[in-house]
Amino acid sequence: MPTPLASAFTEPERPANLQVRYINLVGACIDVTGSGEYAQDNSWQCRGCQDGSSTPTTDWLWRTRHSASAHAAECRAIPLT
Repeated sequence: MPTPLASAFTEPERPANLQVRYINLVGACIDVTGSGEYAQDNSWQCRGCQDGSSTPTTDWLWRTRHSASAHAAECRAIPLT
């Protein structure tokens, strides 16, 4: 069941290379983008607090998913746009 606050936001447009999309604690999307499982060009970006992949800015998908998921579990920033 979605949280009431999350339903107040509309889902942003999906990038062409979107691999995974997480939702933070208050409904902002965290997008994992890149070429997928067998490439090292994957990264994540939070649409709430604007945080994202750190150095190196790209990585394997499994590592990027783990970082994005951990961020989603703690972030309380709402999308401002």
